Amino acid sequence: MRKLIIGSRGSQLALWQSNHVASELQKCHPHLQVSIEIIRTSGDKITDSALARLGSTKGLFVKEIEDQLLEKKVDLAVHSMKDVPTELPDGLEIGAIPPREDAADVLVSDEPVPTLAQLPQNAAIGTSSLRRTVQLRHLRPDLQIHLMRGNVDTRIRKMREQGLNAIVLAAAGLRRLGLARFICYRFPFSEMIPAVGQGALAIEIRSQDSELKELLSVMDHLETRRCVYAERTFLRRMGGGCQVPMGAHAFVEYGQAEFLAFVANPDATQFVEKRLNGTLDELSRLALEAAEYLLANGAEGILKSLPVS
Repeated sequence: MRKLIIGSRGSQLALWQSNHVASELQKCHPHLQVSIEIIRTSGDKITDSALARLGSTKGLFVKEIEDQLLEKKVDLAVHSMKDVPTELPDGLEIGAIPPREDAADVLVSDEPVPTLAQLPQNAAIGTSSLRRTVQLRHLRPDLQIHLMRGNVDTRIRKMREQGLNAIVLAAAGLRRLGLARFICYRFPFSEMIPAVGQGALAIEIRSQDSELKELLSVMDHLETRRCVYAERTFLRRMGGGCQVPMGAHAFVEYGQAEFLAFVANPDATQFVEKRLNGTLDELSRLALEAAEYLLANGAEGILKSLPVS
């Protein structure tokens, strides 16, 4: 019986994700014994600042876990894909990407909010994301944005304590934690483009562990992998991080692949977006085409004026 140790952050959501991977692995390979090792990352230690204000954020939520993976203290790591830098350390690779959860952003509120337009004038919205902030300002310049970090329960509590009208969260996290009942409005991708990799999981392993890669192959979802790789191709070409307000999302619907992306400046006075259609096999090309379009239509100037990680 092979024993595997999963390296994971200690948040409720991170542990759900790691336990889910452990359960799926054992379901497919009953001979495995899987345990979880909680590892505190730099990002977990900083709870009072917006990520965009922290300077370089590459690896903020994964570096310490990757270090233990390289030191063979754990055998694999389960990350939220949006936290994983586009360049991995030498000796590590993504061993599998399971099927993606809903990638959309959503509004959570104690009041019914059928559409964003029906929020009251100057409504107060909580979020820690620069990407979400600029898209909210682009849609509704009157909205008052309040910095808010913490786990899902903490953010919902802060929303009530601070008297905010709503907060913006990822649908995937709420659904995985069984909290979908709190969703009052799901942003269509035409209104809010998700972060690169949002809703997807990354199972990271040592490149030389061919046996584990074979075991993980049953969990790898080709469509999700191609969509996520296209998004990461876009991000690599743009060279952006949390300090740059941008998003990209690839998906397949009714056999048609779509790629959409945007870049903006922090106050949303410059906002450039692009949407392209094609086939699943064309997604990486569409990602680069979208990046080149954005760069040629104002994004290059925006990026040069902002710090990059």
